[in-house]
Amino acid sequence: MDLTFFEQMFGATWPAVWTLAKIMAIVIPLLGCVAYLTLLERKVIGFMQVRKGPNRVTFFGLRWLGGLAQPVADGLKLLLKEIIVPSGANRFLFVLAPMLAIAPALAAWAVVPFAPETVLADIDAGLLYVLAITSMGVYGVIIAGWASNSKYAFLGSMRSAAQIVSYEIAMGFALVGVLMAAQSLNLGEIVVSQVGPYGFLNWFFLPLFPLFMVYVIAGVAETNRAPFDVAEGESEIVAGFHVEYSGMTFAIFFLAEYANMILVSTLCAVMFLGGWLSPFAFAALNDVPLAAWLVAPGFHWLAVKVFCVLFVFLWLRATFPRYRYDQIMRLGWKVFIPITLVWIFVLAVWMMTPWWLW
Repeated sequence: MDLTFFEQMFGATWPAVWTLAKIMAIVIPLLGCVAYLTLLERKVIGFMQVRKGPNRVTFFGLRWLGGLAQPVADGLKLLLKEIIVPSGANRFLFVLAPMLAIAPALAAWAVVPFAPETVLADIDAGLLYVLAITSMGVYGVIIAGWASNSKYAFLGSMRSAAQIVSYEIAMGFALVGVLMAAQSLNLGEIVVSQVGPYGFLNWFFLPLFPLFMVYVIAGVAETNRAPFDVAEGESEIVAGFHVEYSGMTFAIFFLAEYANMILVSTLCAVMFLGGWLSPFAFAALNDVPLAAWLVAPGFHWLAVKVFCVLFVFLWLRATFPRYRYDQIMRLGWKVFIPITLVWIFVLAVWMMTPWWLW
């Protein structure tokens, strides 16, 4: 059955139905990945701390699938919990804040290329769209802290917002280096500009290595992950801006954090690690079994790269202690921003200098 049948069935509404279907094809698997990223985090940190992690909740009593149903159980538990709104809170903004937190994390996927010719909206200003839409997430944090009518929540939201804004600047400058190197704001063209005869040696993470490191660390800070999770300093501000939230409203904030982790990791793979490109494009693998799969570009390579970057997120949480708040601000304003500005200047000089002078 081809798409012509559905075009005849839905008539003039078919373009809207088809767009909605593509959106759901992105959002539903993404939410599944978000849920199971929580299980992966607990398993990875458990392995690093020489313990098992979740291994009891399983499917159909199959012990060899131990722990795989843990995200389902956690979701049902939060779904069944009562949502309590504090008596002095602004009810409308209190409910609106979680939606403002997760909406940008989902909307940004509209311009992310998963493979050649596989993108929901292939717009020329894709990178600008991502920067604009993800910067809206800070409003959910600020409104959550203010609407809760709690000094602890408000203090946590201010600390988190200041951190997000500070590291957004460094992250934005790091991406300026990428668009200078690629000469395009389109994410698909950025990936294509990393194609070369030397495989992964043509990817941007090598010539833009300082910007790559700044982007990764700023991405950790942007998502309020350890060691930059000062918004959740339990000994200081009692879980931060979402301290008054419960049930599904808390779960949405929880999902937004992990959805942002996946988004930051995917953008890192697209802009610095070649996206869907194969790292073995330079190799002569014609006589090797599965050579076509290894050399051919595709979504599988993007998924592998995203998994590797996500593993770094989890590794950092299990390794480093939390920074002090003044150390985090100093790192963002006095270290990362000057580094990115200097490297952008070096890149500009290198690009404008005639090749015969090198």
